[in-house]
Amino acid sequence: MRYLLLFFAGLACLATLPEKAFSQNTPINGTVTDAAGHPVVAASVLIQASTRGTSTDADGKFRISVSPKTGLVISATGYMTKTIDASQLTATTDLHIQLQEDITHLDEVVVTGLATTIKRRNLANAVSTISSKELNGVAPAQTFDGALEGKVTGAYINANSGSPGGGISVKLRGVTSVYGNTQPLYVIDGVFVDNTATSSGINVITGAAAGGSPTSNQDNPSSRIADLRPEDIENIEILKGASAAAVYGSKAAAGVIVITTKKGKEGRTRVTIAQDLGSIKVRKLLGVRQFTAERAASLSSDSTTSAMLAREFTTAQANHQIYDYEKEVYGNTGFARNTVLSVSGGTAKTGVYFSAAQKDEGGIVKNTGYRNSSLRLNVDHRLTDNIKLGVTTTYINSSSDRGLQGNDNAGVTLGIALSSTPSFAQLHPDAEGNYPNNPFAASNPLQTLALMTNNESVNRFITGVNLDALLQRSDRSSTRLVGVGGIDFYNLQTTALFPAALQFQAVNKGTSVQGNTNNLNSNFILSLVNTWTASDRLAFTTSAGLTGETGDYSNLLNVATQLISGQSNVDQAGALNATQLRTKYQNNGIFLQEEANINDAVTLTGGVRFDRSSNNGDVSKYYVYPKGGISWNLTKSGIVPDGFFTNIKLRAAYGQANNVPAYGSKFTALGISNITGNPGVIVNPQEGQANIKPERQQEFETGVDFSVLHDRLGFVLTYYDKVIDDFLMQASLPASSGFTTSWVNAGNLRNRGVELGLNARPVQTKNIVWNTSVNFWLNRSLVTKLTIPSVPQGSFGYVLGSFQIQQGKSATQILGLDGTGGVSKLGDAEPGFQMNTYNEITFFNSVSLRFLFHWKKGGQNVNLTSLENDFGGTSADYDQVTNKLGVPDGVYRIMQVGTDAHEFVQTSSYLRLREIGLYYTVPRLPTSYVKGIRIGVSFNNYLTITKYKSYDPEVSNFGTGFSSGVDVDPYPATKRADLHLALDF
Repeated sequence: MRYLLLFFAGLACLATLPEKAFSQNTPINGTVTDAAGHPVVAASVLIQASTRGTSTDADGKFRISVSPKTGLVISATGYMTKTIDASQLTATTDLHIQLQEDITHLDEVVVTGLATTIKRRNLANAVSTISSKELNGVAPAQTFDGALEGKVTGAYINANSGSPGGGISVKLRGVTSVYGNTQPLYVIDGVFVDNTATSSGINVITGAAAGGSPTSNQDNPSSRIADLRPEDIENIEILKGASAAAVYGSKAAAGVIVITTKKGKEGRTRVTIAQDLGSIKVRKLLGVRQFTAERAASLSSDSTTSAMLAREFTTAQANHQIYDYEKEVYGNTGFARNTVLSVSGGTAKTGVYFSAAQKDEGGIVKNTGYRNSSLRLNVDHRLTDNIKLGVTTTYINSSSDRGLQGNDNAGVTLGIALSSTPSFAQLHPDAEGNYPNNPFAASNPLQTLALMTNNESVNRFITGVNLDALLQRSDRSSTRLVGVGGIDFYNLQTTALFPAALQFQAVNKGTSVQGNTNNLNSNFILSLVNTWTASDRLAFTTSAGLTGETGDYSNLLNVATQLISGQSNVDQAGALNATQLRTKYQNNGIFLQEEANINDAVTLTGGVRFDRSSNNGDVSKYYVYPKGGISWNLTKSGIVPDGFFTNIKLRAAYGQANNVPAYGSKFTALGISNITGNPGVIVNPQEGQANIKPERQQEFETGVDFSVLHDRLGFVLTYYDKVIDDFLMQASLPASSGFTTSWVNAGNLRNRGVELGLNARPVQTKNIVWNTSVNFWLNRSLVTKLTIPSVPQGSFGYVLGSFQIQQGKSATQILGLDGTGGVSKLGDAEPGFQMNTYNEITFFNSVSLRFLFHWKKGGQNVNLTSLENDFGGTSADYDQVTNKLGVPDGVYRIMQVGTDAHEFVQTSSYLRLREIGLYYTVPRLPTSYVKGIRIGVSFNNYLTITKYKSYDPEVSNFGTGFSSGVDVDPYPATKRADLHLALDF
């Protein structure tokens, strides 16, 4: 700590040094345009080998004074950097500088520290980026998390359900933790935002998880990152492993997704109004069994009941009352509307961006849907020539009607009830609106979707502040104080209402489950950054600072039964049970980082971070996490001459990060208990571990990047080795201990993988330009150490297929009965590989065709949706005979239960056209006040090629945790078509 204080004191002293006087400076005027002659706004114009510069205005113009024998360096986002030699600069010349599009993204600026950036051509890590056009400019998804699907190299993304309002599991570079945090940290304009999935208490109704808890990880909640509006996002950077994300500390073990929202730029005020209208349909229906009188009779083994069922079918057939209930429930068309107003502009000192938006979408199931309203205001202001202040703030109000889907041990969810309901059942209401009971299931699905409510309502504020103060500047050195931080607060109200009229409420006589959640996160990052240009061949960037994060989460869940008819308030009930979960944490960190750039060819980076957390066993102990990297550009070094190869870079990086233990793992909790009518406490059966340690992740990555044909074709090749030490699990304890389980640091695991990327412009003519990118990635995990007995983890045991951590085996393996009396590996949730390709073809500078394909090869799911339909005798292929025993396939599959689980562990490969859009920009406008008109049509998830036997191969009934890829009658996946209109003023 003493050395850190000395370092800060030294940097502060630099601020007192006088700025070097500039003499014999020559004023230079210039204009920066793109290849088509359009002005490039906010381009950076720097004096070569110095920290001084300016930026272009709304017309692409700039003015700067330079000393003799000094050149200029011009750069802008999306364009290749251009250097103007001193010989080209004269006082009488108005420079015209044309920038070329950066096809291979080598000049893209990427985050390397909490307050530092670097160009991709000098980067030691493989960092994925997603532009605003790629995120939301092809075929917009319903929510932000859905918009990420298929676009992140190195990611395995699953939709927890197709329910309106989102719910996505994102895993970067394999398994990061077994029972710790597996999801990346999301950072929006410097604010760490919460992505907790909060249960609405549906487990009270479904009993999906045993034990009597009102909540479970199978309650199908949405993720809170779904609240964000993609339209406000400028770009996204994905730091996939510890070698890149280590600077973010304890929340970064699963990677970091850095989101930058749009800002106002100098120039005239721009107003854009965009309107989208569309429709949403189910992507795929499984179909229903075609009954005959004989097949209807086979639904029961009792002769009397069989005869009755045969008569019911015959009567229904004669009355034309044979129904496709699957289509009736899931086959509706939802109307989608999205309206966005944005205003941006600014002066030389102030930039403002404002947006107001509302989205309203109906679901494919009646009484389900999603609504999102938001306001955003971003203001950047230069207080003085040396101090810049920025404030970003957004308010979000969202409402999701989620339906009732997923795993269920009570027979009440829509999918489970449909699985045992034949097409000749009579479920429709009478003339007075009264629904009959369903004799084939515990609920009438038509009655359930008509009368029940399952709503999530969110009010959220995210506010960030960033300060950049220039403390000292000379011709070759500058020192800045950079402060970033903010708060993320939301109130989540969940309402699950099941009136007494429902068939399955005969005992409880009406149930109301109401939850109220308040969550407040705050964080800050204070940095001192010194940039010293020792010469035109050597530059150093030194940064040091402090970080802090706090979190305060409170969830109150009230479960009321025996409701008074027509009431929903929990106090209008005969019985009330309340549960509350409160968690708090505080994390602190100290970081140091040094970057050296040698001749713009070799970049060296070294840093260290010291972290402590209130969730660790020793709250005062700082754990040390180093990082380092090197990149060597062979073309810039002159080793490879500039010709066929325009860029070749070798790179390697290493870093460490941590994943803190779960809240409450270090202490033994006391629970409330009623003891002979008096309140008391009992000891929780989970034993606390005072010495629990954080998980430690170490990652080494290396690769080569190169481009050819004058940067029209670029390649990125990466190999990584990620090791997680001391991963956390719950261990079973002997009964003699007085406890049942305890959190322990149970072992180590490893992920190794390859990521390959290609960016190219195959066609470039006067009238046609085609840009394309192709990415390939794969990951393999291995448990290298396990100190506790291996037992099934998640899913439904060996009978149907279960995950299990075993030393020397894949961390995502699926074990089950193998048909020979034993237990074997039946599959693995990890895909064999994934690929995607994003393409944009522009015709005559006005028509743009954009599309995204995603291919997932291999990987298995535990699919119980088909089995549930078999048990209910309603599978579409129930009566087909394709098996070796010559019995109906539905019967054959049921016969496998208890002997062979191969039938239920199914490959989930697919090829999906995720997005395709065709857009037209009107080239000539009849009025001066309308600056632009864009119209378009898009399709999202309209084509999927797969052999998977359920609604969607991307599914995760168990939420965002370790046990993903479990399929139990989810809300079916959807496809959407939209019309787009945007006007610029």
